[in-house]
Amino acid sequence: MKITIHIKTQTLELIGAGGNLMRRYQVSTGAKGVGEENGSFCTPRGRHVIRAKIGAGQLANTVFVKRRPTGEIYTPELGAQHPGRDWILTRILWLSGCESGFNRSGSCDTMRRYVYIHGTPDSTPLGIPGSRGCVRMRNADLIALFDLVVTGTEVQIVA
Repeated sequence: MKITIHIKTQTLELIGAGGNLMRRYQVSTGAKGVGEENGSFCTPRGRHVIRAKIGAGQLANTVFVKRRPTGEIYTPELGAQHPGRDWILTRILWLSGCESGFNRSGSCDTMRRYVYIHGTPDSTPLGIPGSRGCVRMRNADLIALFDLVVTGTEVQIVA
């Protein structure tokens, strides 16, 4: 099983062991485009793996800060109280680059950049770039994906 994220179409595909398409989800990647450098707020390209799965069993819309649940559940009212906050909700699939010098090590390390596949408020537009470099998904879609993949699952991000 592997994941392919297509920047051009803003979709995430889950591909089964036999190469068959199992699921396709709409996502939102980096508003600043693609790029690997630390501080760029771009979505990194290339080969990655899911290094950690965080949030199993948490409620949908659970708010995470620094990969830990805050005890908050996102609501539009909470969102209005914290405009501009980068909401990381429900589950986290933490990505690690596999290509030394491109998306792993030094100033281009995907994991050290804290690039995740994570949930987002239902009001957040998907299908267009809009994140700070992560891959945003609908919470229900993320829960379904989270339950299907394991740590070490390959993730390819292509422009």
